[in-house]
Amino acid sequence: MDLGLTPEQEAVRSDIREFADEVIAPQAAHNERNEIFPREILNELGRRGYMGITIPQEYGGMGMDTISYAIVSEEVSRACGSTGITVAAHNALGTQQIWIMGTEEQKEKYIPQLASGRKLGSWGLTEPQAGSDASGVQTTAVEEGDEWVLNGTKVFITSGHEAGIFTIMARTDKGRGAHGISAFIVEKGTPGFRLGTKENKMGLRASVTSELVFEDCRIPKENLLGERGMGFIGAMKILDSGRIGIGAMALGIAQAAFDSALEYAKTRQQFGKPIGKFQAIGFMLANMAMEIDAARLLVMRAAWLKDHGRKYTKEAAMAKLYASEIGTKTASLAIQIHGGHGYTTRHPVERFYRDIKLCEIGEGTSEVQRIVISRQLGL
Repeated sequence: MDLGLTPEQEAVRSDIREFADEVIAPQAAHNERNEIFPREILNELGRRGYMGITIPQEYGGMGMDTISYAIVSEEVSRACGSTGITVAAHNALGTQQIWIMGTEEQKEKYIPQLASGRKLGSWGLTEPQAGSDASGVQTTAVEEGDEWVLNGTKVFITSGHEAGIFTIMARTDKGRGAHGISAFIVEKGTPGFRLGTKENKMGLRASVTSELVFEDCRIPKENLLGERGMGFIGAMKILDSGRIGIGAMALGIAQAAFDSALEYAKTRQQFGKPIGKFQAIGFMLANMAMEIDAARLLVMRAAWLKDHGRKYTKEAAMAKLYASEIGTKTASLAIQIHGGHGYTTRHPVERFYRDIKLCEIGEGTSEVQRIVISRQLGL
């Protein structure tokens, strides 16, 4: 594994970092405080190709690799966690299952809209009784003539109220467990499909987390995505890839928290000198820097393995688990270094702390990641 980035990857990092610093970051606190979905920012990211990072250029994407996707997720999240999770979920979930499992006709119909950002993609697996037990899906899809009829409810769906194209898991065969779940493409505005509650969240408040309700929702038979009964299997593969993105998102927020704490420690004076000169603070920052670097290496290793066609389930789980837990620890220490100021909204570290926690929950909790890793170890 070459630890250096290619010239193309360096160009991606330079471009997205400049855009994140100049456009995304200045709006982040205002958007988060007022729960403003960053539609214009997403539109511009789409025009730049970042809503279809790994999609081939002939379908409207950038045609870049997973490492580039991780770079973009990190840099956008460093500027704004809400924008970061929206971009990550759109690329890794809302677009990828259609790209991986779709027919050529489905790809031609939907992928250019998604890769360009003209339509936002959303992905529906989680249900009120199917969270960590993801195979417990109760939403049903019944075949009737030339249509599928969907009934059920999805919860905690990223970008639900803003998306135009949805990938939905539904049970098509009772008694077959995970092999009885299929994937379907559902478009916004389809009769019988409505948007329910918008979640009032602790953090990431400029992103939208939605309830999706299906009541005799009829979709064309050709909207079955992949083979019948293979939707859950495909979803698990998608989650492996998505965990790289969430790990990178956690990494970006952690880096932002560290940068803020480091700057504060250099400028805040107590007892006649900057607080960073005191060993207690200096050691905190040294550990934070080390752990963020370790997390970045784990994320990039998982991305590299995926790009080289090698198995990466365990490595993606490790990257997501470590980066999210280190991110939460880093954000907490950043508040501690800021003292009372860190507990106010005058400094961004309180927002980083609220935003980062989701990374320990979404795409599989930390506990689920440990289950995944232990099973990959043969336990």
